[in-house]
Amino acid sequence: MPMDDPRNDDGYFVISVAARVLNVHPQTLRYYERAGLIRPSRSRGNIRLYSANDLNRARYIKRLIEELGVNLAGVEVIMNLTERIRKLEEENQQLRAQLERLRR
Repeated sequence: MPMDDPRNDDGYFVISVAARVLNVHPQTLRYYERAGLIRPSRSRGNIRLYSANDLNRARYIKRLIEELGVNLAGVEVIMNLTERIRKLEEENQQLRAQLERLRR
């Protein structure tokens, strides 16, 4: 399932639970947020709420940093390029479908 698949937003987790699931310190999640890499929603009491999609994104960030040795600036570049590629692939697929319809 893709990282940004809306079906991944089944529930929400407070920062302590999200950190435990990811096996990171809660400060790590705050650090990712300050860097603009994840954007958890907020409760009315301003408590961070992490969706399953947020956890998947944080898991990907953690993997890039820990396993591949990428720094936060590199993570941001990789994630932006990955998103851009995804959008271009969607656009390409739509254009191919439109071209196929025109050929009929």
